[in-house]
Order: sequence, then structure tokens, then C-alpha cells
Amino acid sequence: MGQEIDSTQFSEADFQRFHEKLTAETALLEERFSHSDVAKDDQYRVGFELEACLVDKDSFQPAPINAEFLELFNDPELATMELARFNIEFNTPVFSITENLFSLLHKQLKNTWEKAQATAKKLDAQVLLCGILPTLQDKDLGLDNISTMKRYAALNRQILKSRKGKPINLRIHGQDKLELLHDDVMLESAATSFQIHFKTPLKEATDIYNASIMVSAPLLAASVNSPLLFGKTLWEETRIPLFEQAVATGNNKQRVSFGNGYAQDNILECFHENLEQYPVLLPMEFDTDAEEFSHARLHNGTLWRWNRPLIGFNRQGTPHVRIEFRCLPAGPSLIDTVANAAFYFGLCYHYANNHQALLDFNLAKDNFYQAARHGLNTEFNWVDGKQYPAKQLLLEQFLPEAEAGLITFGISKAESRKYLNIIHQRVETEQTGANWQKSFLKKNQHNILEMTRKYAQYQDADKPVHEWAL
Repeated sequence: MGQEIDSTQFSEADFQRFHEKLTAETALLEERFSHSDVAKDDQYRVGFELEACLVDKDSFQPAPINAEFLELFNDPELATMELARFNIEFNTPVFSITENLFSLLHKQLKNTWEKAQATAKKLDAQVLLCGILPTLQDKDLGLDNISTMKRYAALNRQILKSRKGKPINLRIHGQDKLELLHDDVMLESAATSFQIHFKTPLKEATDIYNASIMVSAPLLAASVNSPLLFGKTLWEETRIPLFEQAVATGNNKQRVSFGNGYAQDNILECFHENLEQYPVLLPMEFDTDAEEFSHARLHNGTLWRWNRPLIGFNRQGTPHVRIEFRCLPAGPSLIDTVANAAFYFGLCYHYANNHQALLDFNLAKDNFYQAARHGLNTEFNWVDGKQYPAKQLLLEQFLPEAEAGLITFGISKAESRKYLNIIHQRVETEQTGANWQKSFLKKNQHNILEMTRKYAQYQDADKPVHEWAL
């Protein structure tokens, strides 16, 4: 959601001009991506975005100071604003594939984390990685806490306009029930994610995209970390229904969704679907060459599929496709985050590289929402037509396949096992971030403040969640 725009109010003429340019750029995408210099771009690259909360160092309540934090942090390449004034996003450099890729990523994240915590300390605050901040309250999510970027004000205005001014009706039923009305888009800021960017050779992009969809459920089941919202225990990954409902518009097409199907022949089908099925939300007109695809990229940026293709450019200006895997929550620790990335790349590459039969899309979708709701207690549908407990499939099939995928991908066996073993131990002990939070509260009279304090201590020590005591 981070691309800035110049205006917050638009006319019907703005929408018409934007749609014309969007139509032209969508057609040009097809033509440009058949060009030889794009087709020969066969380098893999990876990058990451990690969203975080700024909290008061003592109360662990949201600290709406991201502008002050970013001024002190003073590195816009590494840290940027998010929707709420208590949210920030960290970005990593782009990595090439090396045998020690995840150790390099881990080192990069640690360096950024240490600088971020030192910066926050100067403001009597600290940084916390958690899919949903446990201490968050509904009153924290008003427009007085919206960040200063024009994009966010415009987004709020246009979503409410599309809803004809009706409030958002949030309904999530889990162990507890949460039902409330909210007058703006700020509910979305309660959800913080770890987003993986996978730039692939064009000829493999469709397979990588489809494999990402298929493996979303097992990745999510092993990584759930958002069981609480406003003090209520809901889904294992409450962030999923929260985000989907928070930016709901008045029409039947969800802008946050699992998508409408696999790509059949070409990854660019998603951009045609963007044009044909989704109304323009932010009609900001750019004075740029059509081959920069500014309008297609902005429109795509207002559609948040849990697996989303993106258009980018290398240093020579040649366009490329990358897949953004958006399913995973922030946290619990940096080492858990890196392990989640290793699991994704290994499992996704295994299925994309082996060209195995895809699980029926509707079954993959059902798996995903069941994983969000139940975590490791999910029963997965699989390609043989049978159902299996998530824990069984993760330990007996998915983790060995992920290791094979990483080794084929060029990651050393030692590196693969180091990080995948963290997933193995997490699944074996059944101590995901979500389960640790719920178990701590059960043992400690539902003391959310104390739970958040202990969570922050373990996180700052970079201890994997399966080793966290209760």
C-alpha cells in the first residue's frame, strides 16, 4: 500500500482517463512481455517486507510516532510508513540466490532490528513484530492515527465512497465472537505481515504463482501468530478475515482475497482480471511513459490477493515479474521469520519445479481458510482426494519436500536443515506463535500486558517460538 500519490479527491473525468491508460498499459504488458530481452531475464531474486508496530516501552500500547521514528532512523530504503501512525515497514535489499541465502537474510534483519530498537528507545518506545498487536484497542484505530501520506487518506475516502458511506461491519467468530461497526479503513492497520517477494524467470512465473497458491495453507498453518483482536480469542490467524473485511467495498468483488483461480496460461492473466473485474479505486494520473506501467501497477496495488503478481524493473529498465507471497504474519521472532521464508521457497520451488498436479483451486482455497481458522488443527484436502491432519502432512511430506526444493534451488543442505528444523520443532511441539499466546493467557489469568511483555523479551532475544516458556 506504500506508493504515494499527489491528490486525495478525484472527479469522474479522472476515473475515465485512468481507465483509458490502464486499458492501454494492460495491452502493452502482453506485448512487452513477449519481447526477447524480457524473456531472457532468467535470474532469480528475492526480497522481503516486514511490517511492525511501535509501542510504548512500558504500557505496550500503540505509539503513534512513525514520522518521528523514521526521521531519526534516517534510511528510507530500509524503513517506511504504513497505514497507522504506530505502524512501520522494514524492507530488505534484493538478494541473489546463494547457498547461505537465509543466513544473509537473518544477518540483514538483525542489523535492521538493532538499529530500529535503538531508534525507538530514544522515543521511549520499542518495535514489536506480531500479526496483531495483543494490546491494541478499537479506540486506537481512528483517523487521528492515520499516517500522513496522501495515499492513505485517498484510500479511506474512496473505499467509504464505494460503500456509500456505510460503516464496515466486522464479524469474526472463533473461540470468542467479535462483531462491531467501524467508520473508516483503519481496521486494516491492526494486521501486520511478513511479505516475501520472489522474482523469477518469466517462463517460470506462472508455475511459481500457482505453486504459491497451492502451498499457502500449509505455510500458514505452521506460522499462525494472530489469535487475538481487542482482547478476544478468535482465529489462529485472525489477520486473514480482519484484512479481508477491513477494506471491503460495496460490490461483490473482494479486493483482499485468495483470488479467483490459478493462472491458466500466463501470469499476466491477473492483470487482465484487474482491468475487467475490479473498479478503479485510486485514479491518480501519471505523466509517465506507458512502458513504465504506472497505472497498471497502482491499480494492482489496490488489489490485495494473498498471492499477488507484481511488475518491477531491473537497473537497466527491463521489466520483470515477481510474486508477492502475502499470507504470513509478522513474528514471532526474526529467526522464525527467516525459517518461514526458507519453508516457503523450498516448498514452492519443489512444486513449481516438479510440475506435479495442482490441487483443485477450491480445495486449496478451503485449506487456506481452514488453516487461518484452526492452524495446526486443520484437516487438509490433498491431491489424492483424501484428507490428512496438518501436522502429519507437514512432518511427513511438506518439510522433506521443502528441503529437496531448497537444495535444488541452490541452498546448501546445512543451511536448509538449520532453518527448516525450526519449522519442524514448531510443528512437532505444536507451539506456534498463536498457541503460545493462548497458552500463556490461559496460565496467567488472561493477562494480556504481561503476555505482551514476555513476548517482546523472547522476540528481542531472537529465540524461536517453540523454545518460549509459559
